[in-house]
Amino acid sequence: MPKVTWILADGREISAQVAIGHNLMEAAVANNVPNVIGECGGCLSCATCHVYVEPDWVAKTGKPGEMEDDMLEITTAERKATSRLSCQIVATEELDGIVLRVPQI
Repeated sequence: MPKVTWILADGREISAQVAIGHNLMEAAVANNVPNVIGECGGCLSCATCHVYVEPDWVAKTGKPGEMEDDMLEITTAERKATSRLSCQIVATEELDGIVLRVPQI
């Protein structure tokens, strides 16, 4: 299982092993990561699972799809070049060690 680390705005870190195939929003909610809410359950209709992918991981997570890109325009926190909705990032072996920053909302 890949290890995922979420870095909170205050610098605290939360890490967890995430089963292959689970999206990182579900993993964040299951591990009580603050400010990753996932109100829509991963249906791309709320943008409450917004994260910043650390630059070293951007190529491995890929670019947002068209619908995700549209949703990133309505996030509460500032959109950045590395912004993603964590419901659209699925745990794979290639993402073992990924680091995501959670914006302050």
